[in-house]
Amino acid sequence: MNKKIKGSLAVVTAAAVAFGLTSVPAASAAVKTYTIGYQGPLSGGEASTGIDEQNAVKYAIKLFEAKNKGFKIKLVSIDDQGDPAVAGTVAPGVASNKNVLGVVGPAYSGATIASLPYYKSVNMALISPSATRVSLTDPTSPDFGGPIFHRVVGKDDLQGPALAKYATAGVSAAKVFVFDDQSAYAVPLRGFVEAGLKKVAGATVVGGDSVPNTTTDFSPTIAKIKTSGATVVIYTGYYSQAAVFIKQLRDSGSKAVFAGGDGVFNQEFPKLAGAAAEGSKVTGVGGLAGVDAKMEADFKKKMGVSSGVYSVESFDAANILLSGIKAGKTTRTAMLAYVKAYKGKSISGNTIKFDANGDISYGLFAGFTTKNGVLVNTGIIK
Repeated sequence: MNKKIKGSLAVVTAAAVAFGLTSVPAASAAVKTYTIGYQGPLSGGEASTGIDEQNAVKYAIKLFEAKNKGFKIKLVSIDDQGDPAVAGTVAPGVASNKNVLGVVGPAYSGATIASLPYYKSVNMALISPSATRVSLTDPTSPDFGGPIFHRVVGKDDLQGPALAKYATAGVSAAKVFVFDDQSAYAVPLRGFVEAGLKKVAGATVVGGDSVPNTTTDFSPTIAKIKTSGATVVIYTGYYSQAAVFIKQLRDSGSKAVFAGGDGVFNQEFPKLAGAAAEGSKVTGVGGLAGVDAKMEADFKKKMGVSSGVYSVESFDAANILLSGIKAGKTTRTAMLAYVKAYKGKSISGNTIKFDANGDISYGLFAGFTTKNGVLVNTGIIK
């Protein structure tokens, strides 16, 4: 994912304090302290996603420290608000802090693109749990994150067709209207959705739109939807805007199926949208509860909350960096080499191994639908 350029100022939450390593008391001199970072939206409209991801990183650290008594892990919280403009102001400070060995993130694609020049200059390993923009691992693109960028999530060229199929399932001769929020995530995802719709029997794209991600009045778009006669509406932006849109769409009297990509995949969406969100279809990835109920129970006990979006991916990403530290890869260059050569198991059971461009070999997306105010997993989209 990536997020809107809002031109807002940056805040690295608690980072200024967390950056320095504290002195170790003589009684615990055997304990070695190392630092990793998490970068994502920890404030602003998309904060729910970043908080969910960072909680999974914190949980991974708790388990690691419990099993490895000689290690203490500091986590630097890097709040980029999911915004490229903000990311470009916080990344330099992280890059200049030599204590940070690697970063889980950035969470969003636009923020990743803005951060890359600073992290590339210092050989910082990045492992994103949720940045799905295809160009990030395309060596022919100016957005290419190599050699430092890696991700443990599927790309939008997989998600687009899955969303097209899921959104139109059960709709006879679906007439589809697709629109984006003009962000670096939404625009290419829309293209992959529209390409995927060409392969869905009976489906027809009857219209589309592209609106700023600051839009609060969607009446012009809704008018286009009504004129097009659409029976399915697919939005490729984010949950906060989706909640505003779906309420206005339902208030207009439209009964069209509403669907969105993983930018809309957040339990905050049905909370913000209320009854208007019922029946909505969203693509995303499952949380810890869908992988291991016992682990989810332990997560809730240790963290005080349930796991959220991209928790599996964030947990996996953190564990790669933590295993590197345990293996003695305690310089940025050594950590990057370790990540590039890494091969191990995800808690989902898949094998994590990055290709030369930073992608993993798997990347399945599940379908979720809103029932009684909650996004419910309906299974992997095949």
